[in-house]
Amino acid sequence: MTDAFALLDVPRRPWLDPDALKSRFLERSTPFHPDRVHSAAAVEKQAANARFAELNAAYNTLREPRDRLLHLLELETGAKPPDIQRIPPGTMDLFVEIGQTCREADGFLASRGEASSPMLKLRTMQAGLEWLDKLGSLQGRVNVRREELMAELRSLNAAWEAAPAVGDPARRAALPLERLEQLYRALSYVARWTGQIQERVVQLVL
Repeated sequence: MTDAFALLDVPRRPWLDPDALKSRFLERSTPFHPDRVHSAAAVEKQAANARFAELNAAYNTLREPRDRLLHLLELETGAKPPDIQRIPPGTMDLFVEIGQTCREADGFLASRGEASSPMLKLRTMQAGLEWLDKLGSLQGRVNVRREELMAELRSLNAAWEAAPAVGDPARRAALPLERLEQLYRALSYVARWTGQIQERVVQLVL
């Protein structure tokens, strides 16, 4: 398996500073950028393009927290986490509320086209604005949950800093991999909820 952390020469950590990661990517990828090698020999250009694509893929993996955690779990355990639909701890209330709100918003969207008179259209427009406010407030709560998860990721860096080196048999037992998997699943739900909310927002403003 390709180690994205090693490719970009950054330490394996649950949390990475986005700006520092971007700087490291630019530093390592600039010599291989297509604009830098467009006049090179075909073999050299092909090798540079392949290296640039490899570094770009590594950067895209590490800059998205959910993808980074999945990659880190695979590196540390040798396998992907099992594909289960367990609700992560601390997210059940949001899970229920977002599901109910999205269903109610879908009901409103389905009935919105039935308004025929100017008065009914005005009421429907006002109701649509209220739905935008409700969904915006819900997205705010999802964002708060995401920031809580990111703060915990940052605190987990200490465990990786103190862990035995890669390849040491004692490394796996020293890392909080079970909690890391829970955080990965929680971030997956956060991303899914954001997508569901934004889908309704787009439909409301059309």
